[in-house]
Amino acid sequence: MDELQTILTEAFGDSSNSEGEEEEQFLHVHSAENKVNGKALTGSVFGETHNWERISEIDGLWLCKDFLSPDQQSKLLSSIQQEGWFAESSSNQAMRFGDLPGWAVELSRSIHEVILFGSYAAELENCEKGKEACIFPQDLLWREPLFDQLIANMYQPGEGICPHVDLMRFEDGIAIVSLESSCVMHFSRVGNETCSAQDPPHKTPVLLTPGCLILMWGEARYLWKHEINRKPGFQIWEGQEIDQKKRISVTLRKLGRTD
Repeated sequence: MDELQTILTEAFGDSSNSEGEEEEQFLHVHSAENKVNGKALTGSVFGETHNWERISEIDGLWLCKDFLSPDQQSKLLSSIQQEGWFAESSSNQAMRFGDLPGWAVELSRSIHEVILFGSYAAELENCEKGKEACIFPQDLLWREPLFDQLIANMYQPGEGICPHVDLMRFEDGIAIVSLESSCVMHFSRVGNETCSAQDPPHKTPVLLTPGCLILMWGEARYLWKHEINRKPGFQIWEGQEIDQKKRISVTLRKLGRTD
């Protein structure tokens, strides 16, 4: 643990002489363990335990179901509400480029730390190396800034998003934080559009629960479309239809260079 604390201190500075107790809580580490081979990597950051799950069917797709605690979710939702983006009933989306709100900068920093700890936890044991043990590539994790564009979406019951691959104007490495209602996000490989009605394209479902974080890079970012169909009959998980409520998502991306 001393070695881990040294690594985190080198990465983020000494919490004892930074910005007080609020800053210190983000560097409070207790324990770590891991299970690779497409299973969970478990680490403790912010004094809480975080479990990483690799979606084995898709390279570069990782899920952290317990990224935000209920209290952290409430604070994040309050920060989003204070922006006034969804004050009008006709407003359901907001985008920011460049200088992000303070809460979004802190959210990005929290994502960085949870990835860093999870990646380090993968190396604490004699685990399998390569893509399967890589939550987020190092060249993406240490870029500055990690993210400089956000999009916040509010979905009412029944509203979702069509299959798509994010625009190429954004770099590799995308993070999505899901809030309020649970939903199933489906992934389908690019190029499956020619499948007939008798042979529908294969879709990989991923359950997004409130407070979870999903990362897409490499193949998951470029070679797989993702969608959320919240119409009746499509939101099924383990044989049960999910009760549709309002859902808010925050997507963080990095703008590509234009020169």
